Amino acid sequence: MKTANPYLNFNGNTEEAFTFYKSVFGGEFLAVLRFKDFPDNSMGVPDSDLDKIAHIALPLGKDTTLMGTDVLKSMPMTLTVGNNFYITLEPESEEEAETLFNALSAGGRIEMPLRKTEWAEKYGSCTDKFGVQWMVNYTGGAQFSGAQEG
Repeated sequence: MKTANPYLNFNGNTEEAFTFYKSVFGGEFLAVLRFKDFPDNSMGVPDSDLDKIAHIALPLGKDTTLMGTDVLKSMPMTLTVGNNFYITLEPESEEEAETLFNALSAGGRIEMPLRKTEWAEKYGSCTDKFGVQWMVNYTGGAQFSGAQEG
């Protein structure tokens, strides 16, 4: 596996939170992706939320990145303290992504099945049988062109 990183969810104030984290940890954002950056609003976000953060990343050191997103009212997930974070895994291969995802989701709940997305060759999210939330994100050769540099 390449890395494991924390992924935080916020109730619409991700940009404010990450501006604060940047002031604490320093560095520059690796990516700032807003919901409006998805072609044809493929996420189905209301116009009033298109400027909210779909993904943001701030390096915390050589091999760790703090990432986050806004959880919108239009999403099927409801944000409550306790479900506002994930551990994100970046596997070395598509096969490792499938193995990790299948093992972690066994006996748990699949939020998004492992599949190709705009940003990854294989991405899926699940909650394991102990209540820990996981994202498996095998980027592979995928390059999302909508992302803005921070």
